[in-house]
Amino acid sequence: MATSEIIFEVTESMEGGYEARALGHSIFTQGEDWPELKAMALDAVRCHFDEADAPRVIRLHLVREDAIAV
Repeated sequence: MATSEIIFEVTESMEGGYEARALGHSIFTQGEDWPELKAMALDAVRCHFDEADAPRVIRLHLVREDAIAV
């Protein structure tokens, strides 16, 4: 049975661009910009799942960390 959605935790790469890791699945991808990341996430999900088991929605959750000196 297909999962309704898959969530990627997205972080900004130290080298530039974005890195995305699927929660609960061993899927990792990256992209130079947001449109490329979306395309790469879609491609990674299509490669990882059979068509019948593929999630219907891919969510990209951007996590940003900032350090503030006090």
